[in-house]
Amino acid sequence: MHILVTNDDGYMAPGIQALVKSLAELGNIVLAAPLEEQSASGHGITLRQPIQVRELSIPGTDKAWAVAGTPADCVKLAVKEFMSEPFGLLVSGINNGPNLGTDVLYSGTVSAAIEGALLGIPSMAVSLASYEYSFYATAAHITKQLIQQIYHKQRFLPPDTLLNINIPGVAQAKIKGFRVTKLGAREYADEFEKRTDPRGNSYYWMKGSIVPPQEKDPDVDAVAVEEKYVSITPLQFDLTNYNLVKQVEEWGLGDIRL
Repeated sequence: MHILVTNDDGYMAPGIQALVKSLAELGNIVLAAPLEEQSASGHGITLRQPIQVRELSIPGTDKAWAVAGTPADCVKLAVKEFMSEPFGLLVSGINNGPNLGTDVLYSGTVSAAIEGALLGIPSMAVSLASYEYSFYATAAHITKQLIQQIYHKQRFLPPDTLLNINIPGVAQAKIKGFRVTKLGAREYADEFEKRTDPRGNSYYWMKGSIVPPQEKDPDVDAVAVEEKYVSITPLQFDLTNYNLVKQVEEWGLGDIRL
């Protein structure tokens, strides 16, 4: 099986290196990851400039490329240009920091997995809820265990669905288990620091902090991770609110005459 590995932290990030090392026993690893960090790039793709690509030799991979583009660019190129053989699995990560709740709307890590699902590849995004490099080996081992369990039982996701996995940033002995979860709210106290460049032009640096979650539902992803469980959230990219379709139809919008 060919396994496509990507991320948004860049091809040299310790998270993707730990992932390659751990998954090498499961199949042929193909790495296509950004040349530079693309955190919070969302599902952007490059349309207005060429995408430079550098072929690499990385231990543990059969083939590897660094792509001067977004995570979604990496997946598109790997599937459409780099490889003629199909991928049996796409794993995006291991992200440096969590992707919980509404983080998934901004995350390049999750967007790479969404792109994989759009292209018909069973896909998962994996994030470590910590910025401590010492926990990456544990996160990579847990990711491998999940993949083995899914494939051993021959469970396959629907074509419009991916798994968003968040692993607590603690030693393996302190992880209590796994929970299948739903997305929760993720609030930030956004602030902008205004500065002036040497030419007198204003510019801004975005900063801020996470608002402590008020959620107590154990089935919410952020709560599960806080309680030291690995959170596994099935995501779909159909954002339609089906509960409101009939209500919106009753607004009479079809009667508007242009």
